[in-house]
Amino acid sequence: MIFSDCYYNNILLEDDKVKEITIWVAGWFFVGLGILGLFLPFLQGILFIMIGLAILSSRSQTVQRFLEYLKSRYPQYYERVEAWRKKISDWRKKSKQ
Repeated sequence: MIFSDCYYNNILLEDDKVKEITIWVAGWFFVGLGILGLFLPFLQGILFIMIGLAILSSRSQTVQRFLEYLKSRYPQYYERVEAWRKKISDWRKKSKQ
């Protein structure tokens, strides 16, 4: 019994690590795609950067500080990030059910 409980807890820890890595990779992928989109006319650069920041904001203090700066300096962009953050949060809640 003790062995199976430890095994189960280890699987949960590995799942959390996989989720954490997936969030980091997805966030940076969108930020990179956004930076690429700033130079390519067919990609919406700002949109992808905002999506990436919304994803990373749940994990990174640096991104959270940047979003506070964005809120004070460019409130219209901050509202977009918040809208995407809410969509992502709702999506994650639906996927857990």
